[in-house]
Amino acid sequence: MALRPVTRRSVADQVFDQLLNDVVDGELPAGEPLPSERRLAEVLGISRPVVREALQRIAQTGLVEVRHGGATLVRDLHRAAGLDLLPRLLVRDGRLDAAIGRSVIEVRAEVGPGIAALATERGGPGLAADLDAVTDEMATTTDSVRWQELALDYWDLLVDAADSLVFRLMVNCLRAAYEPALPALATVLAEEVGQLEPYRLLTAAVRAGDAPTARAAAARVLAPTADTLLGAFAAMGDER
Repeated sequence: MALRPVTRRSVADQVFDQLLNDVVDGELPAGEPLPSERRLAEVLGISRPVVREALQRIAQTGLVEVRHGGATLVRDLHRAAGLDLLPRLLVRDGRLDAAIGRSVIEVRAEVGPGIAALATERGGPGLAADLDAVTDEMATTTDSVRWQELALDYWDLLVDAADSLVFRLMVNCLRAAYEPALPALATVLAEEVGQLEPYRLLTAAVRAGDAPTARAAAARVLAPTADTLLGAFAAMGDER
């Protein structure tokens, strides 16, 4: 029997998720006011303090504007939201959103080579040795989930070496979105396990201080995952 951790979710969490889904799906259009706290409490059968907590949390995402003494207005997702919302958008109600997943992979494919080039220029002599240590561990695993975890660790080393706070924050958000879906995605990516050559080539470019080659090698590292997942997300979209 496969046991899984039990997730206890507060009532405020559930209200937050309902409101978030309605805003993202267009059930609550931009510019429209949310129902009042009193009305939400009545409809949902909960207390006003719980509704207020959920509203405060969704306001922190930038998706609504709370006006003191007035209405709470829905804001345009595409103009107001930040990357911190990405993990909640990728997996909603236990389902992976194929369109958001596609966007994550597209950004990863575009940003990764730039990170690798900067890391090569700024990382110093110890970076290649650290990368070697991760790829050596990758060589010992046949587990697809563990392989993906180590791949993320490999990229964490490159992001740190790139010494760019904006890249770091961006990757943090992408990783936070990707990791909850990793067990399901790792099954799709099982054929990548053991494919060390692209990582070795990238590490060699880092060791040589060759940023252009590192950029090209990083694109080669990312391409198989991108191709496989984009195909899977396209199939999910067709099914829907």
